[in-house]
Amino acid sequence: MTATELVITGITLTAGAHRLVEDVSLTARPGEVIGLVGPNGSGKSSLLRAVYRVLRPKTGRVSVDGTDAWSLPVRQLARRVAAVVQESGADFDLSVREVVAMGRTPHKRLLDGDTAEDAALIETALASVDATGLADRPFDRLSGGERQRVLIARALAQQPSLLVLDEPTNHLDVRHQLQVLGTLRRLPTTVLVALHDLNLAAYYCDRLYVLRDGRVTASGAPAEVLTSRLLEEVYGVASEVTVHPRTGAPQVTFLPAESHDPDQ
Repeated sequence: MTATELVITGITLTAGAHRLVEDVSLTARPGEVIGLVGPNGSGKSSLLRAVYRVLRPKTGRVSVDGTDAWSLPVRQLARRVAAVVQESGADFDLSVREVVAMGRTPHKRLLDGDTAEDAALIETALASVDATGLADRPFDRLSGGERQRVLIARALAQQPSLLVLDEPTNHLDVRHQLQVLGTLRRLPTTVLVALHDLNLAAYYCDRLYVLRDGRVTASGAPAEVLTSRLLEEVYGVASEVTVHPRTGAPQVTFLPAESHDPDQ
């Protein structure tokens, strides 16, 4: 895998008369892990859909290495961009290994079989999400967390230069959350990821974009963005933000409403 540059310039996304995202710009430099954070309905998933070409911008542009993503042939885009979405959309009647092998499709011609290189990439992808032991199991018999790991493995097997993920830690236990995000952090590729857990975002992301009501409220390094003032403005909840003594990353603790004194 190699890294690519993603540039989103002033895009607006709509659904009928409703504006989902308005005038959003974002840059992910090659090799960066960029996090999207914000409350439900803030536009994170909609923005990602514009990148992996499900939701066409009404205005603005999504560029991959300087080329309009919406102008690329589907197969060519699939060789560059892989997505892990919240809704998998299908109960595949396939084994886990066969689902992960689907990630190799953009790199093949019609009727091509798997090569030794494909097999090695599939096994590596499975191992990276702790799913080797699931390889021969039916995908539709897996738990939600197991399915999520397999779909991430499928995206890794695709060897994209840009990996787009919408809440990849959903359904995962703590160990697998850390394992998956650690794997993403080490990839030689560019990653754009929407996350709800601000502490995970602070530790694993190079930069964050905070969305609220479809607009970018703040962007920058986690230590610059994650402030008590901004979090109260965006989430409507009081918090304390400290520096973790071991990781050096910002650590957010949300406070119950009854413990929050607005005069302090």
